[in-house]
Amino acid sequence: MELRRYEGNPILTAQDFPRPVNSVFNAGAAKYGDEYILLNRVQHLDGTSCLWVARSRDGYHFTPDPEPAMVPSTEEPFTRYEEYGIEDPRITHIGDAYYIVYVCYSSFDCRVGLALTRNFRSFERIGLISLPDNKDVVLFPEKIGGRYARLDRPMTAISGRRDIWISYSQDLLYWGDARVVMAPRRGRWDGAKIGAGAPPIKTEQGWLLIYHGVRGTASGQIYRLGVALLDLEDPSRIVGRAKEPILYPAAPEDFLGDVGNVIFTDGVILEDDRELKIYYGAADQVMCLATANVDDLIALCLASNLGFKEKSHGQVT
Repeated sequence: MELRRYEGNPILTAQDFPRPVNSVFNAGAAKYGDEYILLNRVQHLDGTSCLWVARSRDGYHFTPDPEPAMVPSTEEPFTRYEEYGIEDPRITHIGDAYYIVYVCYSSFDCRVGLALTRNFRSFERIGLISLPDNKDVVLFPEKIGGRYARLDRPMTAISGRRDIWISYSQDLLYWGDARVVMAPRRGRWDGAKIGAGAPPIKTEQGWLLIYHGVRGTASGQIYRLGVALLDLEDPSRIVGRAKEPILYPAAPEDFLGDVGNVIFTDGVILEDDRELKIYYGAADQVMCLATANVDDLIALCLASNLGFKEKSHGQVT
Protein backbone atom coordinates (compact mmCIF):
# COMPACT_ATOMS: atom_id res chain seq x y z
CA MET A 1 0.00 0.00 0.00
CA GLU A 2 1.21 3.50 -0.81
CA LEU A 3 -0.35 6.74 0.34
CA ARG A 4 -2.20 8.96 -2.12
CA ARG A 5 -0.04 11.92 -3.10
CA TYR A 6 -1.80 15.25 -3.49
CA GLU A 7 -1.85 16.17 -7.17
CA GLY A 8 -0.98 19.78 -6.31
CA ASN A 9 2.38 18.90 -4.68
CA PRO A 10 4.51 20.59 -3.59
CA ILE A 11 2.25 22.61 -1.29
CA LEU A 12 5.03 24.95 -0.08
CA THR A 13 8.30 26.00 -1.72
CA ALA A 14 11.00 28.53 -0.93
CA GLN A 15 9.41 30.91 -3.44
CA ASP A 16 6.23 31.13 -1.30
CA PHE A 17 8.02 32.94 1.53
CA PRO A 18 8.16 36.74 1.85
CA ARG A 19 11.97 36.84 1.87
CA PRO A 20 14.65 34.77 0.11
CA VAL A 21 15.17 31.38 1.76
CA ASN A 22 16.88 28.20 0.63
CA SER A 23 14.21 25.61 1.43
CA VAL A 24 11.14 24.63 3.48
CA PHE A 25 10.61 21.14 4.86
CA ASN A 26 9.86 18.88 7.86
CA ALA A 27 6.87 20.74 9.30
CA GLY A 28 4.89 19.99 12.44
CA ALA A 29 1.12 20.12 11.84
CA ALA A 30 -1.96 20.99 13.88
CA LYS A 31 -5.54 22.22 13.60
CA TYR A 32 -6.29 25.36 15.56
CA GLY A 33 -9.84 26.71 15.36
CA ASP A 34 -10.72 26.87 11.67
CA GLU A 35 -7.09 26.91 10.54
CA TYR A 36 -4.63 24.25 9.50
CA ILE A 37 -1.19 25.10 10.84
CA LEU A 38 2.18 24.02 9.49
CA LEU A 39 5.18 24.95 11.61
CA ASN A 40 7.88 24.58 8.99
CA ARG A 41 11.59 24.21 9.19
CA VAL A 42 12.87 26.97 6.92
CA GLN A 43 16.53 27.08 5.99
CA HIS A 44 18.01 30.52 5.39
CA LEU A 45 20.53 31.25 2.68
CA ASP A 46 23.31 31.13 5.29
CA GLY A 47 22.45 27.50 6.12
CA THR A 48 20.85 28.04 9.55
CA SER A 49 17.20 27.13 10.15
CA CYS A 50 14.23 28.70 11.92
CA LEU A 51 10.59 27.69 12.49
CA TRP A 52 7.97 29.47 10.37
CA VAL A 53 4.16 29.17 10.50
CA ALA A 54 2.07 28.77 7.36
CA ARG A 55 -1.74 28.80 7.53
CA SER A 56 -4.57 27.27 5.50
CA ARG A 57 -8.36 27.05 5.54
CA ASP A 58 -8.54 23.77 3.63
CA GLY A 59 -5.35 21.90 4.53
CA TYR A 60 -4.01 22.14 0.98
CA HIS A 61 -3.25 25.78 0.19
CA PHE A 62 -0.93 27.44 2.70
CA THR A 63 0.27 31.01 3.18
CA PRO A 64 3.36 31.71 5.31
CA ASP A 65 3.24 34.38 8.00
CA PRO A 66 5.20 37.59 7.31
CA GLU A 67 7.89 36.66 9.88
CA PRO A 68 9.26 33.45 11.45
CA ALA A 69 7.60 32.08 14.58
CA MET A 70 10.83 31.03 16.29
CA VAL A 71 14.45 31.86 15.49
CA PRO A 72 17.59 30.71 17.34
CA SER A 73 17.45 32.12 20.83
CA THR A 74 19.57 35.02 22.07
CA GLU A 75 18.99 34.03 25.71
CA GLU A 76 20.69 31.36 27.78
CA PRO A 77 20.50 28.49 28.38
CA PHE A 78 19.23 28.13 24.79
CA THR A 79 21.67 30.33 22.85
CA ARG A 80 24.63 28.00 23.26
CA TYR A 81 22.72 25.01 21.92
CA GLU A 82 20.85 26.76 19.08
CA GLU A 83 23.94 28.30 17.52
CA TYR A 84 23.49 26.53 14.19
CA GLY A 85 19.70 26.76 14.11
CA ILE A 86 16.48 25.11 15.24
CA GLU A 87 14.94 22.31 13.22
CA ASP A 88 12.25 19.65 12.68
CA PRO A 89 9.40 20.66 15.03
CA ARG A 90 6.65 18.31 16.20
CA ILE A 91 3.39 19.63 17.70
CA THR A 92 1.27 17.87 20.35
CA HIS A 93 -1.99 19.27 21.76
CA ILE A 94 -2.24 18.62 25.50
CA GLY A 95 -4.88 20.44 27.56
CA ASP A 96 -5.08 24.07 26.44
CA ALA A 97 -1.54 24.19 25.06
CA TYR A 98 0.23 23.07 21.92
CA TYR A 99 3.64 21.74 22.89
CA ILE A 100 6.45 21.94 20.36
CA VAL A 101 9.49 19.70 20.52
CA TYR A 102 12.28 20.74 18.20
CA VAL A 103 15.92 20.01 17.48
CA CYS A 104 18.57 22.42 18.77
CA TYR A 105 21.67 22.23 16.60
CA SER A 106 25.11 23.50 17.63
CA SER A 107 28.75 22.49 17.93
CA PHE A 108 27.54 20.16 20.70
CA ASP A 109 25.45 18.25 18.12
CA CYS A 110 21.71 17.73 18.55
CA ARG A 111 19.66 18.36 21.67
CA VAL A 112 15.89 18.62 22.03
CA GLY A 113 14.09 21.81 23.02
CA LEU A 114 10.54 22.19 24.32
CA ALA A 115 8.30 25.21 23.68
CA LEU A 116 4.59 25.91 23.83
CA THR A 117 1.98 28.11 22.23
CA ARG A 118 -1.71 28.61 22.88
CA ASN A 119 -2.53 30.62 19.78
CA PHE A 120 0.24 30.06 17.19
CA ARG A 121 1.03 33.78 17.42
CA SER A 122 3.34 33.80 20.44
CA PHE A 123 5.74 31.05 21.46
CA GLU A 124 7.45 30.37 24.79
CA ARG A 125 10.52 28.19 25.34
CA ILE A 126 10.22 25.92 28.35
CA GLY A 127 13.45 24.00 28.53
CA LEU A 128 16.03 21.65 27.06
CA ILE A 129 14.83 18.09 27.52
CA SER A 130 17.62 15.83 26.31
CA LEU A 131 21.33 15.26 26.35
CA PRO A 132 23.15 15.12 23.03
CA ASP A 133 23.01 13.29 20.70
CA ASN A 134 19.21 12.92 20.48
CA LYS A 135 16.40 13.89 18.12
CA ASP A 136 13.12 12.69 16.54
CA VAL A 137 11.22 13.33 19.80
CA VAL A 138 7.42 13.15 19.81
CA LEU A 139 5.09 13.61 22.78
CA PHE A 140 2.04 11.42 23.30
CA PRO A 141 -1.15 13.54 23.42
CA GLU A 142 -2.20 12.25 26.85
CA LYS A 143 -0.64 10.80 29.98
CA ILE A 144 -0.04 7.06 30.18
CA GLY A 145 -0.19 5.55 33.65
CA GLY A 146 -0.30 9.04 35.15
CA ARG A 147 2.87 10.23 33.40
CA TYR A 148 3.72 12.12 30.24
CA ALA A 149 5.29 9.90 27.61
CA ARG A 150 7.55 10.51 24.65
CA LEU A 151 9.40 8.66 21.93
CA ASP A 152 12.93 9.68 20.98
CA ARG A 153 15.95 8.48 19.02
CA PRO A 154 19.22 8.62 20.98
CA MET A 155 22.31 8.03 18.86
CA THR A 156 25.36 6.08 19.97
CA ALA A 157 28.86 6.60 18.61
CA ILE A 158 30.33 3.20 19.45
CA SER A 159 27.68 0.83 18.09
CA GLY A 160 26.03 3.34 15.76
CA ARG A 161 22.56 2.29 16.91
CA ARG A 162 19.54 4.33 15.83
CA ASP A 163 16.54 2.88 17.69
CA ILE A 164 13.24 4.36 18.89
CA TRP A 165 12.97 4.57 22.70
CA ILE A 166 10.20 5.55 25.12
CA SER A 167 10.58 7.46 28.38
CA TYR A 168 8.29 9.09 30.94
CA SER A 169 8.03 12.32 32.93
CA GLN A 170 5.96 14.00 35.62
CA ASP A 171 6.62 17.54 34.37
CA LEU A 172 7.72 17.32 30.69
CA LEU A 173 11.23 18.46 31.65
CA TYR A 174 12.89 15.53 33.43
CA TRP A 175 12.61 12.16 31.74
CA GLY A 176 13.40 8.62 32.84
CA ASP A 177 12.30 4.98 32.96
CA ALA A 178 13.59 4.66 29.41
CA ARG A 179 13.29 1.49 27.36
CA VAL A 180 13.72 0.58 23.71
CA VAL A 181 10.57 0.23 21.59
CA MET A 182 11.58 -0.44 18.01
CA ALA A 183 14.80 -1.30 16.20
CA PRO A 184 15.86 -1.14 12.56
CA ARG A 185 15.22 -4.38 10.68
CA ARG A 186 18.50 -5.54 9.21
CA GLY A 187 18.35 -6.19 5.48
CA ARG A 188 15.00 -4.45 5.02
CA TRP A 189 13.94 -0.99 3.84
CA ASP A 190 14.33 0.39 7.39
CA GLY A 191 17.52 -1.50 8.19
CA ALA A 192 19.98 1.36 8.80
CA LYS A 193 18.08 3.62 11.20
CA ILE A 194 14.57 4.64 12.21
CA GLY A 195 12.97 7.61 13.96
CA ALA A 196 9.51 8.71 15.06
CA GLY A 197 7.75 11.02 12.60
CA ALA A 198 4.56 12.66 13.81
CA PRO A 199 3.17 12.35 17.36
CA PRO A 200 1.31 9.05 17.90
CA ILE A 201 -2.41 8.95 17.11
CA LYS A 202 -4.72 7.19 19.57
CA THR A 203 -6.99 4.56 18.01
CA GLU A 204 -9.03 1.74 19.52
CA GLN A 205 -6.45 -0.76 18.33
CA GLY A 206 -3.42 1.13 19.65
CA TRP A 207 -1.16 4.14 19.16
CA LEU A 208 -0.60 4.60 15.44
CA LEU A 209 2.94 5.80 14.71
CA ILE A 210 4.17 7.08 11.37
CA TYR A 211 7.95 6.77 11.36
CA HIS A 212 10.82 7.14 8.92
CA GLY A 213 13.17 4.35 8.02
CA VAL A 214 16.48 4.51 6.21
CA ARG A 215 18.33 2.04 4.07
CA GLY A 216 21.88 2.54 2.88
CA THR A 217 22.70 1.89 -0.76
CA ALA A 218 25.75 2.20 -2.99
CA SER A 219 24.53 5.64 -4.08
CA GLY A 220 23.51 6.92 -0.63
CA GLN A 221 20.68 6.65 1.87
CA ILE A 222 16.98 6.35 1.06
CA TYR A 223 14.39 7.74 3.51
CA ARG A 224 10.92 6.19 3.43
CA LEU A 225 7.85 6.28 5.70
CA GLY A 226 6.50 3.31 7.59
CA VAL A 227 3.73 2.65 10.10
CA ALA A 228 3.53 0.77 13.39
CA LEU A 229 0.93 0.20 16.09
CA LEU A 230 1.88 0.40 19.79
CA ASP A 231 -0.08 -0.94 22.76
CA LEU A 232 -2.35 1.68 24.36
CA GLU A 233 -1.38 0.91 27.96
CA ASP A 234 2.24 -0.09 27.35
CA PRO A 235 3.54 1.71 24.24
CA SER A 236 6.88 -0.05 24.55
CA ARG A 237 5.06 -3.12 23.18
CA ILE A 238 4.59 -3.36 19.42
CA VAL A 239 1.12 -4.56 18.38
CA GLY A 240 1.98 -4.57 14.68
CA ARG A 241 4.47 -3.08 12.25
CA ALA A 242 3.94 -2.96 8.51
CA LYS A 243 6.54 -4.91 6.57
CA GLU A 244 6.65 -2.49 3.64
CA PRO A 245 6.92 1.32 3.49
CA ILE A 246 3.78 3.37 2.97
CA LEU A 247 5.51 6.23 1.12
CA TYR A 248 8.84 6.29 -0.69
CA PRO A 249 10.71 8.59 -3.08
CA ALA A 250 9.05 8.38 -6.49
CA ALA A 251 7.91 11.87 -7.56
CA PRO A 252 10.34 14.39 -9.11
CA GLU A 253 10.27 16.61 -6.00
CA ASP A 254 11.54 13.67 -3.89
CA PHE A 255 14.85 13.73 -5.77
CA LEU A 256 15.35 17.37 -6.77
CA GLY A 257 16.58 19.14 -3.65
CA ASP A 258 19.42 19.55 -1.20
CA VAL A 259 19.19 15.86 -0.17
CA GLY A 260 17.58 13.59 -2.74
CA ASN A 261 15.83 10.27 -2.01
CA VAL A 262 14.20 11.69 1.15
CA ILE A 263 10.61 11.47 2.40
CA PHE A 264 10.36 12.79 5.99
CA THR A 265 7.31 13.67 8.10
CA ASP A 266 6.94 15.57 11.36
CA GLY A 267 3.18 16.24 11.25
CA VAL A 268 -0.11 14.52 10.50
CA ILE A 269 -3.74 15.55 10.96
CA LEU A 270 -6.60 13.08 11.43
CA GLU A 271 -9.87 14.37 9.97
CA ASP A 272 -13.38 13.51 11.23
CA ASP A 273 -13.97 11.27 8.20
CA ARG A 274 -10.91 9.13 9.15
CA GLU A 275 -8.73 10.62 6.45
CA LEU A 276 -5.16 11.09 7.60
CA LYS A 277 -3.30 14.03 6.10
CA ILE A 278 0.45 13.38 6.18
CA TYR A 279 2.60 16.46 5.58
CA TYR A 280 6.12 15.59 4.56
CA GLY A 281 9.34 17.18 3.44
CA ALA A 282 10.66 16.04 0.07
CA ALA A 283 14.40 16.05 -0.69
CA ASP A 284 14.93 18.54 2.19
CA GLN A 285 13.60 21.19 -0.19
CA VAL A 286 9.78 21.47 -0.31
CA MET A 287 6.65 20.53 1.63
CA CYS A 288 4.22 17.97 0.22
CA LEU A 289 1.01 16.18 1.24
CA ALA A 290 -0.22 12.61 1.03
CA THR A 291 -3.42 11.06 2.42
CA ALA A 292 -4.73 7.69 3.55
CA ASN A 293 -7.63 6.23 5.49
CA VAL A 294 -6.42 5.66 9.04
CA ASP A 295 -8.24 2.31 9.23
CA ASP A 296 -6.29 1.07 6.22
CA LEU A 297 -3.03 1.87 8.01
CA ILE A 298 -4.20 0.10 11.17
CA ALA A 299 -5.13 -2.96 9.09
CA LEU A 300 -1.70 -2.87 7.48
CA CYS A 301 -0.03 -3.01 10.90
CA LEU A 302 -2.25 -5.83 12.15
CA ALA A 303 -1.73 -7.84 8.97
CA SER A 304 2.00 -7.82 9.68
CA ASN A 305 1.36 -10.33 12.48
CA LEU A 306 0.75 -12.92 9.78
CA GLY A 307 4.40 -12.64 8.72
CA PHE A 308 7.50 -12.24 10.85
CA LYS A 309 6.79 -11.05 14.37
CA GLU A 310 8.64 -8.77 16.71
CA LYS A 311 9.41 -9.47 20.30
CA SER A 312 8.54 -6.92 22.93
CA HIS A 313 10.89 -3.93 23.20
CA GLY A 314 11.88 -3.72 19.57
CA GLN A 315 13.84 -6.93 18.98
CA VAL A 316 13.30 -8.47 15.56
CA THR A 317 12.90 -12.19 14.93
